[in-house]
Amino acid sequence: MSLALIAVLSDFGQSEYVGIMHGVIQRVAPGTIVADLYNDVKPQCVREGAWILYTAYRHFPEGTVFLCVVDPGVGTDRQALAIRTRRYYFVGPDNGLLYPAVSDDGVEDVVALPIPPDASNTFHGRDVFAPAAARLAAGVPLRDLGRPAEIKTPLRFHLQGREGEVVRIDRYGNIITNLPHIGKDSYLVVVEGYRRTMPFVRAYAEAPPGQLFVTEGSAGTLEIALRNHSAWDVLDVPLGSRIIIE
Repeated sequence: MSLALIAVLSDFGQSEYVGIMHGVIQRVAPGTIVADLYNDVKPQCVREGAWILYTAYRHFPEGTVFLCVVDPGVGTDRQALAIRTRRYYFVGPDNGLLYPAVSDDGVEDVVALPIPPDASNTFHGRDVFAPAAARLAAGVPLRDLGRPAEIKTPLRFHLQGREGEVVRIDRYGNIITNLPHIGKDSYLVVVEGYRRTMPFVRAYAEAPPGQLFVTEGSAGTLEIALRNHSAWDVLDVPLGSRIIIE
């Protein structure tokens, strides 16, 4: 039997929790291939996790099961969901984490996963989400996993005209926004009381040394960068900040 790929997104970092979920997957569906999409989402930062998932999911093979655990509401009455979209499956908490990606691909079916009586109130990744993802990867129909449900918690990134938001600070210190490039050679950047015109540069290596600049990142949106250094060290703005780039 052919098993679907499982891709893991979490805020567990370099902890045992990621390995334990891998172990559960192999126990439930031996031989499943598991790829770690990203496990260093900032702790409890649902918005960052949602952006990473939204910009990454389409680069995986059709049929991939995304196991997503950024879950500050673990142990509460928030829903645990398994979702089938047009091309993929998504498993995770109903806290907005899955919403941008599943809405983009087109939701076709949703079930609420039951919480086993002996499930840990602090580790649904192990006791709820990983077993469900493994069963989906093994070909179990979505409707066999839980009762029909609806997504209760939407998450939308602010975008109104040329005002968007800071959606991510990557490991290089690039300040990533959800604003598209509109073909300009320079942009006025306004964020958190900061206001400056910055040049648009096509590639990092073409930027002038020591000067903040704007470029189009791999997600197709604008980011603020500093050649061979961290723009965030210079322009310390929080995730979720409203930003104008015009």
